Amino acid sequence: MNDGGSTAFDQRAVFSFLGDPKTYGAREVRRIDTHGAVVFLVGDDAYKVKRAVKFPFMDFSTLERRRLACEAEIAVNRQNAPGVYLETVPIVRRADRLVLGGRGEPVEWAVHMRRFDQEATLDRLAERQELSEDLATRLAAAVVRSHQRAPRRDGTAATASLGLYLDQNEAAFAADPNLFEPSRAKDLARDARAALAAMKDLLIARGAAGYARRCHGDLHLRNIALIAREPTLFDAVEFDDAIATGDILYDLAFLIMDLEERGLRPLANLVLNRYLWASDEAQLSGLAALPLFLSIRSAIRAKVVAAGLPYLEGQARARAAAEARRYFWFAEEFLAPRPAQLVAVGGLSGTGKSAFAAALAPLLGRAPGAVWLRSDIERKRLFHVETTDRLPQAAYAAGVGAEVYCRLRRGAGLALKSGHSVIVDAIHSRADEQTAVERSASELGVGFVGFWLEAPLEVRLKRIGNRRGDASDADAAVAIAQVAETPSGTGWRRLDASADVQRMLTAARLFLGLAPGKTTNMVNEIGPR
Repeated sequence: MNDGGSTAFDQRAVFSFLGDPKTYGAREVRRIDTHGAVVFLVGDDAYKVKRAVKFPFMDFSTLERRRLACEAEIAVNRQNAPGVYLETVPIVRRADRLVLGGRGEPVEWAVHMRRFDQEATLDRLAERQELSEDLATRLAAAVVRSHQRAPRRDGTAATASLGLYLDQNEAAFAADPNLFEPSRAKDLARDARAALAAMKDLLIARGAAGYARRCHGDLHLRNIALIAREPTLFDAVEFDDAIATGDILYDLAFLIMDLEERGLRPLANLVLNRYLWASDEAQLSGLAALPLFLSIRSAIRAKVVAAGLPYLEGQARARAAAEARRYFWFAEEFLAPRPAQLVAVGGLSGTGKSAFAAALAPLLGRAPGAVWLRSDIERKRLFHVETTDRLPQAAYAAGVGAEVYCRLRRGAGLALKSGHSVIVDAIHSRADEQTAVERSASELGVGFVGFWLEAPLEVRLKRIGNRRGDASDADAAVAIAQVAETPSGTGWRRLDASADVQRMLTAARLFLGLAPGKTTNMVNEIGPR
């Protein structure tokens, strides 16, 4: 295997030294190779050395560049993973032998990290089907916190960088016609440039509003680990501040793209909606750029995987080539237009509106599915409390309810204008509430379907009693009081909510024009990984 670059011989000596158990007192060493680095795991420690490589998007070709990159890696990652990133360590030559740390002539540099369980990275959990809804919820919260503390940057420059990425992607695809079909590569370049031109003014305005920031930059499942039971972001881009700088939704897009590519659309949809629930309304308008962001992220991933092919052999190389083509296909499909629609879900407390809406959202519209707006969440946002904090009775006064419904419709309008389908989840027991949400769809020229969920009181009371950690404050007394409320006549589709969610989904698919079992998950259209 060629370690690349003009210092390949010197690096081979360093890699041999760091891979030798004698270097660490005869302890076992495990080596992990990537296109840009080699990591050595030993005991509780990990040592990461940058490869002496030079790509259009990454230059580690000199010792000084690698030293600076190691120091930058420590600095940018301590924000998200302070207990993992420890220090920069030199590998020095002393008396004709190599030594890890201490005085002497540095011949290489390494990032010293505290080792964590390699089987606890989220890509490994995904492969074992261990990514739960609870973990995805906590993951969304971790990304929100990361974006909140990320320093602001110039939105105009960040938008210009997207154009540069498109140029680099096109050049990389053109340079490898055996891997990437030339005619398709040209079409992707054309469509991506058209999408960027359409989004330019929005992205510059978002940058001026503070949404362009120095983010993680490489936010996929392999760079997130479950440490002390919490999702921890690590291995952020350190080699180029410009690459790590961009719209916060562009940073989030890498994670959503990764989940989509793995066939995990329900979790991708959950992450997006949990992120939106914790964000301001501006993110709903920003969703207009999400297809472009997803496409660029996928295209870059295709390019990066292809760049690593020279370091692989045999079956590993064949698998990586297939992976690169797969990412390329997703880059195309993320830009494919899909009509937006508005779906309203109504019903008394305990009919399972939110469970139904959560299951339905991934099936609608462009990736990763519909924006889910929930009255319980909007009410908590209105009063600036946590999702599971219980509100006083005054928060449920008629005037407050009217404001909540108004905010739901306003949010739906923003998301629909951005091209995304929307589910509005609220009781909707009054005729004026139903009419108002229907009018929202009509005014924007999008399709509308309303579902009214019905279930016996005993079923509703049982579900309410089983709730744990939910945003709804409705209790048994509320459910009983609602019995006296007779929902007005409506043209909404009535669903038997005493059945399980899957049976309701089967009926909903028919009303929505989806064949039974069909989803818009693109993975299903091209087969398993």
